[in-house]
Amino acid sequence: MFRTLLTSSVLAAGLATSAFAAAEKYTLDASHSQILFSYDHLGFSTTYGMFSGFEGEIMFDADAPSSSSVSVSMPVMSMFTGWEAREGHFMSDDFFGAKEGDLVTFTSTAIEVTGDDTAKITGDLTMNDVTKSVVLDAVLNKAAAHPFANKPWLGFDATTTLLRSDFGVGNFAPASSDAVELKISIEAQKAE
Repeated sequence: MFRTLLTSSVLAAGLATSAFAAAEKYTLDASHSQILFSYDHLGFSTTYGMFSGFEGEIMFDADAPSSSSVSVSMPVMSMFTGWEAREGHFMSDDFFGAKEGDLVTFTSTAIEVTGDDTAKITGDLTMNDVTKSVVLDAVLNKAAAHPFANKPWLGFDATTTLLRSDFGVGNFAPASSDAVELKISIEAQKAE
């Protein structure tokens, strides 16, 4: 069903010209793509932060969605928490020991279609010089022509939970929870 929905949506948007379209390249719309992370602080509150303005691409195969792929990269130092002192602490040796140019990257290794508009995207997440396999629960929000850009456009949401300790940034747990929830929302435009 997911394959049928994607194929119909993509054909309607003019993304494919034949019944057997190959994967097509889409680049992330940095102004409408963000990763929101949250964690528990002492049981009193949920603290939030985000990454935005990052780069990436999707190779989207409408006829065989499981053959699609995604890769994303973002500078560690682009993290935004809304409080400068917290951002400074996260960049310190207590956590990332971040330097200019350090990146967080995600590269998909497998996509399993699970429903009409859902899939599990497995990939390698590299953060703090550690690479681990993670699984994103993804939803296709929309595949259509963008009403202002007049070109094919995709939108996805995804979620997962990570353990900070898996990536060597687990200090101060459990006061600040080891588990970090991620909510991802991206838009991507067909590459020229």
